[in-house]
Amino acid sequence: MDAQKTHTAEMDLSEQIKKVTLDSHMRAENTELMLSFQKGQVTMPQYKMLLSSLHAIYQTLEEELERNSKHPAVEPIYFPVELARLESIEKDLEYFYGPGWKEMMVVPAATRRYCERLRQIGKENPEFLVAHAYTRYLGDLSGGQVLGRIAQKSMGLKSSEGLSFFTFPSISSPNLFKQLYRSRMNVVELSEEERNGVLEEAVRSFEHNIQVFEGVQKMLSVGEEQHISSLSGYGKNTWVRSMGAPLFRMVVGMFVAIVTLGIWML
Repeated sequence: MDAQKTHTAEMDLSEQIKKVTLDSHMRAENTELMLSFQKGQVTMPQYKMLLSSLHAIYQTLEEELERNSKHPAVEPIYFPVELARLESIEKDLEYFYGPGWKEMMVVPAATRRYCERLRQIGKENPEFLVAHAYTRYLGDLSGGQVLGRIAQKSMGLKSSEGLSFFTFPSISSPNLFKQLYRSRMNVVELSEEERNGVLEEAVRSFEHNIQVFEGVQKMLSVGEEQHISSLSGYGKNTWVRSMGAPLFRMVVGMFVAIVTLGIWML
């Protein structure tokens, strides 16, 4: 047992995060929803809802990273030019929704809770942002190319328009960049208490993402019931009410894939 603790303590932070989140990865990968995503059946309405949640999450994360960019734990892994996703997501939202995209977005309560957690640690424990940045950015960078092609084919898009989220134009070699990112991350100086906190936050980050797609599932289930009970009227966010059960399985699978499929390739 002591030898195991010593070995764990000697591991790099990035390796420790991957180790402590292994169970969460396995649990997510073996869900029916994750498996259904792998069928490549992403629809336009599903992708729009996905982008809405990602917009809220990345807006909060990137605001907190910028606000804490000089913090000793955040500064080494702060790459706004290379990694920032918010502008790309907004470009995609405008492509799908038009100029009024801000009024068309719908997010589950779980997304708001995720954002509240990011705000909290940004104020109280900025070093915990390392866990969220690593989980999201490197996961997206790892799986972005594959997921982008799946989304394009599934939605019948003739070009890459609407898929800016998956592209990182300032990164010529994802593999080399990930090596750089991990090396920067692994030299961050943390006390034992802070390191343990970052590891716990990595697990919490993954759980927040799982709660988000569960929230999406509930939202779409309610939308389906409303669609069945009343087929009249099309107003703001009507597309939520028009989706059926087969579709909500795919949006959840899409979200899980972005936070898990990519991470397996970190």
